[in-house]
Amino acid sequence: MNTFGTRLKFTSFGESHGVAVGCIIDGMPAGVKFDEEFLQNELDKRKGGSKFATPRKESDKAQVLSGVFEGYTTGHPIAIVVFNENAHSKDYDNLKDLFRPAHADFTYFYKYG
Repeated sequence: MNTFGTRLKFTSFGESHGVAVGCIIDGMPAGVKFDEEFLQNELDKRKGGSKFATPRKESDKAQVLSGVFEGYTTGHPIAIVVFNENAHSKDYDNLKDLFRPAHADFTYFYKYG
């Protein structure tokens, strides 16, 4: 399941090798300060930098599509998307049957088969 929460629901969508990844945050009341710069700084912290990380270089620029206006939540669902700029799923064909370190491959397999 890619949705969790009750009063504040978070739903993720997309695939790392697809067109985009993103989320919907539903239940946030109107008038809450929403700092897009803070969000981007947090995303920037997760970029790979070691020799074991992906060689793909992407900006990982978060785009807030709805639910925020002039830095404050509107009360509508907040939609955020990050478009993949350098996703080539064919590059991973040789790994499709392997559990990769630092990925959710095993967890997904264990849960869904």
